[in-house]
Amino acid sequence: MIDFKNRVAVVTGAGGGLGKQHALLLAELGAAVVVNDLGGAVDGTGAGSAAADEVVATITDSGGAAVAEYSSVATPEGGAAIIQKALDEFGQVDVVINNAGILRDKSFGKISPIEVELVLDVHLRGAFYVSMAAFGHMKQQAYGRIVVTSSASGLFGNFGQTNYGAAKAGLVGLIKVLALEGAKYNIKANAIAPIATTRMTEGLLSGIDGFRDLFAPEQVSPAVAYLASEDCDLTGEIWSVGGGTVSRIFIGLTQGYTKPPGEGPLTVADIENHLSEIRSPEGYIIPDNSSDEFSKIVPKLSS
Repeated sequence: MIDFKNRVAVVTGAGGGLGKQHALLLAELGAAVVVNDLGGAVDGTGAGSAAADEVVATITDSGGAAVAEYSSVATPEGGAAIIQKALDEFGQVDVVINNAGILRDKSFGKISPIEVELVLDVHLRGAFYVSMAAFGHMKQQAYGRIVVTSSASGLFGNFGQTNYGAAKAGLVGLIKVLALEGAKYNIKANAIAPIATTRMTEGLLSGIDGFRDLFAPEQVSPAVAYLASEDCDLTGEIWSVGGGTVSRIFIGLTQGYTKPPGEGPLTVADIENHLSEIRSPEGYIIPDNSSDEFSKIVPKLSS
């Protein structure tokens, strides 16, 4: 049975919604939890301690171990403070769940630079800053689990969310590299793309009224707990999770079209004439790293 006894987990944005449920489940499974939440509004404005304090009280009242932390993930200093809280209170950090997020939705033609910066700061840079602060400690102890919260908006697109989508897609790049760099230190890095009814998704999930209860945040947390557990040997994975469904999302590479080297350089006409081969998913591969792309191309050039 999976448990987190003698493990310390940091969950950002854990004052409500998905983060709260992640923190509660990890604590129920035995983890000591740092409940981080700035306590602001969905758009990132404001701050307060009540949300994080309430989650901590729920955990400790049930006999678990938890402390609140109120720093913003959006600065290096905030990221360092969050991890330092885990070290000061519990002496180690084993799990980081990067869940903190805000929304500043607007169509691309109307979005302002500040609305881009604010969203990138919290979602993408925030995951960097918290994970960077923890990574050295994880290397030293030869153990760590990092889970980031990506989104279908970044993987598949969603109207009016260029800032959010770009940040969420960037998180996939982060865990792909962390999976490689952390491999020899037993550090696993994975991503979820959750579908859940929270205060951030009220407007986005308005079409699922008949199924809202099925998309409760509690339906996402078990997948997060598995990816954050010692039993999980997977790394670099992206999972769609919601409504009782868990699916792997992957980046595939088609066999494509290769112009024989003896026939001269590639031309625009070659592209136009071979679109079906370029786009056909038949025989696709799922690269584990960037070298796998060359492993596909080189044999075709020498044949």
